[in-house]
Amino acid sequence: MMLIRSLAVLLISAAVATPALAQDRRVPSSAAELKLSYAPIVQRVQPAVVNVYAAKTVQNRNPLLDDPIFRRFFGVPGQQPEQMQRSLGSGVMVDPSGLVVTNNHVIEGADQVKISLADKREFEAEIVLKDSRTDLAVLRVKDTKEKFATLDFANSDELLVGDVVLAIGNPFGVGQTVTHGIISALARTQVGITDYQFFIQTDAAINPGNSGGALVDMTGRLAGINTAIFSRSGGSQGIGFAIPANMVRVVVASAKSGGKAVKRPWLGARLQAVTPEIAETLGLEAAERRAGRQCRAEQSGSARRA
Repeated sequence: MMLIRSLAVLLISAAVATPALAQDRRVPSSAAELKLSYAPIVQRVQPAVVNVYAAKTVQNRNPLLDDPIFRRFFGVPGQQPEQMQRSLGSGVMVDPSGLVVTNNHVIEGADQVKISLADKREFEAEIVLKDSRTDLAVLRVKDTKEKFATLDFANSDELLVGDVVLAIGNPFGVGQTVTHGIISALARTQVGITDYQFFIQTDAAINPGNSGGALVDMTGRLAGINTAIFSRSGGSQGIGFAIPANMVRVVVASAKSGGKAVKRPWLGARLQAVTPEIAETLGLEAAERRAGRQCRAEQSGSARRA
């Protein structure tokens, strides 16, 4: 009898919890509310979103020039010509002293990095920390005592599918651009972008150049860092992915503490979706199938020793 009562309490608690999270969200109730503008949020957020310009020197390699006989015969000098390769992205100012978070793939291999503010001013920046496993990097503005506008972090664990969000960045280098949409899904995995795959999916338009830009909620806080899109054309098709703010917060904290890399505990286990074939092989019951995950311990991990 006590067991039945306990189960009943748990079910009631679960039923009450979800509406509680959503009680401060509502659908517009009138035509007047549909005419409301995002402009106040954008005006508050825009100064903290920057353009990131990265450049690196690469050799324009020609395989024929690697052959010394070919070079001698045609009188070609041994030194191969160099050219400057440039990349463009976005970033978010997260500390008034000039700390900027962006995507690692935006500045990967760069010899020079510059940021441009919404008011068109440009500053040299240095790379403080790169974390390829999350595709995040932290930059610091060089030689300045200016205090910059920043964005506060939202608690990305409190986001719900259907929440309205704004994506701000510099798509295709046209200049700072704002698009809006909703959160389409949470905790997206198997995207194949980084080692730590736990993405926010949104239908807000994200295009090349938006990488490293801000995904903000309706309180003007940073919900995530726009990172990638799923596209067959190269442009936005309504499926974009952002790194959750709580994951970004950890990388920024490591940079602020003077770390050159992010240190993480490693359990040494991988989770895998339970397909009908796996469930049948393991003889899982229906309730166990709904749990949906199978854990496989790595040979050298803590999970194996445990």
